[in-house]
Amino acid sequence: MARAKKNLRKTGRRSPFATFALVAVGLLVTGAAYAGISQTSATAEVDMNAQTTIDEGGKLFAANCATCHGMSAVGTTEGPSLVGAGAASTHFQVGTGRMPLAFQGPQGMVKPKQFTEEQTLQLAAYVASLGPGPSIPEQKYLEGDGDSTAGGELFRINCAMCHNVSGAGGALTQGKWAPPLGGVAPAHIYEAMSTGPQNMPVFSDANLTPQDKADIITYLQYIDQTPAIGGLGLGSIGPVAEGLFIWIIGLGIIIAFTVWVTAKSN
Repeated sequence: MARAKKNLRKTGRRSPFATFALVAVGLLVTGAAYAGISQTSATAEVDMNAQTTIDEGGKLFAANCATCHGMSAVGTTEGPSLVGAGAASTHFQVGTGRMPLAFQGPQGMVKPKQFTEEQTLQLAAYVASLGPGPSIPEQKYLEGDGDSTAGGELFRINCAMCHNVSGAGGALTQGKWAPPLGGVAPAHIYEAMSTGPQNMPVFSDANLTPQDKADIITYLQYIDQTPAIGGLGLGSIGPVAEGLFIWIIGLGIIIAFTVWVTAKSN
C-alpha cells in the first residue's frame, strides 16, 4: 500500500478518490452559497411606499397577473378587481403560491411560490397603490408571544367549525375545503384573517383586534409544536372520526383474530 502511494507520487497521478472529493467540496460550496443567496432574498427589506418598488410591482403584474385581473387590475370575466384588495391580500395569495392560479377550480391550490419574497412585496406594493385595503401586519403581532389560552378560545369560537379545533382543516361544500394550518407562516395566518380569502370570512380589527389575531397565531403555534399526549393523533380529525376508526378497524381486527383462532382449533 505504501509502495503504491509512493509510485503515485513519483508518476504525478492523482488518487481515484481525489476527483470524488473535489466534486463533493464543489457541491457543498455551491449549496452553501445558494442557501445564503436564498436567505438574503427571503429577508430582503423593501420600501413599500417607494415609487421604484411600485413600478417594479406594476411590471410583474402586467407580465403575470393582467391576463386575468386586467391591465389596470379592475378585473375581467376571469378574475376579480384588485382595487382596494390591499397589500395583505396580495402577499397572502402570492406568498402561499395560490396565485397565479395553475388552473380554474373551486379554490386556489397551495403550490410552490413563483416569486421571491422581494418580488411578492413589490406586487403587494403595486396593488396597495391602487386603493386602500388591509396592509401587511406588523412584525410585533407575528412573534408568537401572545396569550395561547385566549387564542384557543377565540379560535374555537370563530375558526374551529371549518378548520377543526386543532387546525387540521376540513371539507366544505361544492368541492371546497378549509386548509390545515400546521406549519403556515404567521404572516399568512394574520393576512388570511384580515382579508378573508376564498370561502373565509373577513375578520376586521372590529371583529378581532390585532392582539386577538396575535393570540390565535400563538395558539396555532402551540398546538403545532406540542406532541399529542394521548399517543397517535390520527390526523387530529376529531373524536367522532377517531372513535369510528376504533370501532371499524379495532373491532374488525378482533373479529378476524377470533375467526382465525376458531378455524385453527377446528
